[in-house]
Amino acid sequence: MKAIMVMFDSLNRRMLPPYGSDWTHTPNFARLAERAVTYENAYAGSLPCMPARRELHTGRHNFLHRSWGPLEPFDDSMPELLSQNGVYTHLASDHPHYWEDGGATYHGRYNTWEFFRGQEGDPWKGHVADPEMPEGLKRMRTPAYRQDWINRSYMATEDRHPQTLTFDAGLEFVRTNKDADRWFVQIETFDPHEPFFSHQRYKDLYPHEYDGPHFDWPDYKRVTETDDQVAHARFEYAALLSMCDRSLGRVLDTMDELELWDDTLLIVNTDHGFLLGEKGWWAKWVQPWYNELVHLPLFAWDPRHPEAAGERRSALVQTIDLAPTLLEYFGVDRPADMQGVPLWVADDTPVREAGLFGAHGGHVNVTDGRYVYMRAPVSPDNAPLYEHTLMPTHMRGRFSPAELVDAELAEPFGFTKGVRTLRTPGRSLLNPYQHGTLLFDLESDPEQLAPLVDDEAELRMASLLVGLLRESDAPPSQYERLGLPADGPVTEKHLLVRAQRAQAERAVEALPRPEEFPAGRVSLRTPMRTLMSDPVTSVVLRRHLPGLFDSELLQLLGPMPLIDVAAVAAGAMPRDALMAVAEELAAL
Repeated sequence: MKAIMVMFDSLNRRMLPPYGSDWTHTPNFARLAERAVTYENAYAGSLPCMPARRELHTGRHNFLHRSWGPLEPFDDSMPELLSQNGVYTHLASDHPHYWEDGGATYHGRYNTWEFFRGQEGDPWKGHVADPEMPEGLKRMRTPAYRQDWINRSYMATEDRHPQTLTFDAGLEFVRTNKDADRWFVQIETFDPHEPFFSHQRYKDLYPHEYDGPHFDWPDYKRVTETDDQVAHARFEYAALLSMCDRSLGRVLDTMDELELWDDTLLIVNTDHGFLLGEKGWWAKWVQPWYNELVHLPLFAWDPRHPEAAGERRSALVQTIDLAPTLLEYFGVDRPADMQGVPLWVADDTPVREAGLFGAHGGHVNVTDGRYVYMRAPVSPDNAPLYEHTLMPTHMRGRFSPAELVDAELAEPFGFTKGVRTLRTPGRSLLNPYQHGTLLFDLESDPEQLAPLVDDEAELRMASLLVGLLRESDAPPSQYERLGLPADGPVTEKHLLVRAQRAQAERAVEALPRPEEFPAGRVSLRTPMRTLMSDPVTSVVLRRHLPGLFDSELLQLLGPMPLIDVAAVAAGAMPRDALMAVAEELAAL
């Protein structure tokens, strides 16, 4: 028995032919669907990248207790459990977050691993002088943006691209060990995650006229670009997706050549999707976790059930089900802490009534496959919010001493094996309160464009949510933050959709497009820090955008134009206020 997992990052379900796309060049995903089972109702759980991978290892939700971080000392790790039970495990990946502070305990759980450098802003090649960078639309130019242009200079040909090297290594493992038994290889690429860097032959698949600034790395914000710029970024993503499709085809070709279908499990999955202008948004994280981000593509081939080839399953499944699937396949007992269940390939037997998903400090969401309920905090301060960890690191750094000053030991959770965690106040730069609590009926509104106000449906979904919080042993602070009961039933007094309707409507108001607001010596395109440091323009901002000077956004986004800051802050800067600012600035 053998198993191969092919994992992509930010793979969009709606852009694959098995899920209805008719314009992307991805023949190998279509070929995969003819051989494997295609899951119609696969959902993410903890978001984004490393929280999702913690679920991949542990089979339980991460986001209620802590933010982005490593595996914890009390976590059960699927590849480690396989190794302990005689299954050789190998990781081939170019995903840079595994080797940062917030992911440093994952790769060591495999028997062997390989890492290929250069994705995104991976601090790889050292250049003191700045690289040549074209005029571009990206505003959040962090050090990672500079580093990415250095990295690209070392990938002039496709054979040097980290995605190619990752699949080279994964397939080398398969060929080397084709005659051995009981092994699992995880071939994981960072693509098609931004930036959408691919080589010309993939771009040529999507001919279009475009003479604007370079644009293959959208910021995490509302769309403020022109229609042709948005279309260009979508084509850049599609080109990288086609490169991913070719890599997938190499795996399928190898399974054909080596006749692995008879004894090899194949799972093809992703962590989340990516918004490419839908609903007026780029990327993820700032906005609610819409279905474009959490309704995932998922394929599985189980050699024990060849009769299921080409079939589709509608049962609700989640990322937490992948670890139990691999453990069950190899006959390894699942720890009691795992919340997931093995993917059911043979038929469409339901495995759960509802699924839980979200990011630490954001909306806490539940779906039953028809309705999606997004629960916002009950108060504007999004509190109380705590981190529960014994590994106090963020994505690319350690917790600061200031973050740990008020830390204390919390009582053990049911899954921490009697171990107390360090509880310290959490933080979330972006507050889900401004988006309000949302309820969608996917049957009548599959695009999630018209949130419902339906007390009966909300009561049922809120009750499902509380049930899942209790099953997950959520911290008491989460119930308080969300205004939900830790004990007893959910009642009408706990409903929030109607009460938060106004703020939800403000959050989706379209921002002015570049051609709409007046221009002048200063405008919404002027960096916010410049406007706030000028005694005349700062008065205009204080009048129409009170509280902005006290926001953490100023420290993080001050170099950006005001219109782009508004795009990140969403409902915190209403359209009418921005237009008033634009008109007064233009008159100066």
